Order: sequence, then C-alpha cells, then structure tokens
Amino acid sequence: MKKNVLVVFNGDPMCFIHVLLNALDMKAREFDCRVIVEGAATQLIPVLAEPDHPLNGLWQKTKSAGLVEGVCKACSQKMGTLAAAQEQGLALLDEMNGHPSLARYRLEGYEIITF
Repeated sequence: MKKNVLVVFNGDPMCFIHVLLNALDMKAREFDCRVIVEGAATQLIPVLAEPDHPLNGLWQKTKSAGLVEGVCKACSQKMGTLAAAQEQGLALLDEMNGHPSLARYRLEGYEIITF
C-alpha cells in the first residue's frame, strides 16, 4: 500500500484546495493518506469551517474521511487559530518542539509531499 503525508504550509486557499482534492483522490485509490496543516496554512482553520466558504464542503469531506492527521500546535498558536483547531476536534501535533515530527512519518514508511 502506498503511504503519503500531505503537508500544507501555504496559507493560500488555491493551494489548500489541491491538498484536499489529492487527499480524497489518494483515499479513493486506496492509498494510506494523511494531511498535516502547518505554518501559514493554520490561518485557514477557522475560515474553512465557515459554512459559506467555497472550500468548506471539501474540508468537511476530508475531515469526515479521517484524512486530517492534525495541525501544528506551535503554528496554530502563533497564527491565533489554536482554539479553532480544538473546536473542530483536530489533533494538535507537537512532538518536535511544538511542531509535528516528519521524521516519525518517514520511519513509518510514508512519503512526504509538501504544499
């Protein structure tokens, strides 16, 4: 089975949409796929939850499919979106000085793709 972690650092919604679409496509093709929200992309967490946001449907579908691994705790705290991440029930990833450890995923056999 192919294993991928899609790490989105870019806070541009036009970039983020590609992460969501690719995650759903990989799941449909039976990949083990996970999404990590990092860096400036953490600023989108509360925006994506707004029902009238154009990406809300894809975000909800991706979350419902269990594809969102979590959010960088340090970055969401810095961007002021930590509470929004918690309200959405997203895991806060912090095992590497407050940030997710990508080395852990490599050790588990995941390919890391960054956006």
